[in-house]
Amino acid sequence: MLNFGEIIQTVKGIVETKVELVKSEIQDEFVGIVSRFILLTLIGAMAFIVMLFLSLSLAFYLSQFTKTPYMGFLLVALLYLLIVVGLILSRNSNRVQSKIQAGCKEFIFSRNVKNNQIDE
Repeated sequence: MLNFGEIIQTVKGIVETKVELVKSEIQDEFVGIVSRFILLTLIGAMAFIVMLFLSLSLAFYLSQFTKTPYMGFLLVALLYLLIVVGLILSRNSNRVQSKIQAGCKEFIFSRNVKNNQIDE
């Protein structure tokens, strides 16, 4: 005869194993996203430092070129002002937003794409 107790225990074990597997996958995904976020933060900080030193170098060079101590810094500030105005004007552009979103998705979730290609 059928032993319903054994069947229930088997189904219960299968469900518990599946839940643990899903938990493990979620933890792996979360750790991957957090590590990419930390890496992105470090890359951003280093890029900021590089841009700072390049900007200062350009400002000092332009100051020597124009023979005034402030004109180089003013020109660099105006360059950044133009960049900011350009970014403000393009902030509502769907094309710009979709490119930024695609880049973020590719960077954050690229591990999934690579793992899925390897697993198949």
